[in-house]
Amino acid sequence: MKSYVTATAALFCIAAPAFAADTASGDPAAGEKAFKQCKSCHMVQDADGNAIVKGGKTGPNLFGVVGRTAGTEDFKYSKDMVAAGEGGLAWDEASFVTYVQDPTAYLREVTGNDKARSKMTFKARKEEDAVNIWAYLASVGPES
Repeated sequence: MKSYVTATAALFCIAAPAFAADTASGDPAAGEKAFKQCKSCHMVQDADGNAIVKGGKTGPNLFGVVGRTAGTEDFKYSKDMVAAGEGGLAWDEASFVTYVQDPTAYLREVTGNDKARSKMTFKARKEEDAVNIWAYLASVGPES
């Protein structure tokens, strides 16, 4: 049964990026406000170097995160995040929202490694904030 669930999840991760930008269910304006808690570590900067949101460099640039394979942005990710990406994890609303609420637990579930760790220590307190942040990032991404 676990293999079936894993295979279904992997298929969803592969197919979801094509629909991710169209399915953001949150409020981008509320997400912009909620993103203020993220910018101490993350920036949103387009491919030409134009800052959409000036922020920290402790975490990866979140421009174009919608549909991106996990662990592939020009950033030094944990080996577990890279493994998740190599295993097929591409960011969609569901995976992002779950991840930002408990990054280490999410990576442990996705990789099947009970010792997996995320470099991200912050946890979004409210699911609504995570959904809205996703909608905001989708709205300022390259396809917006």
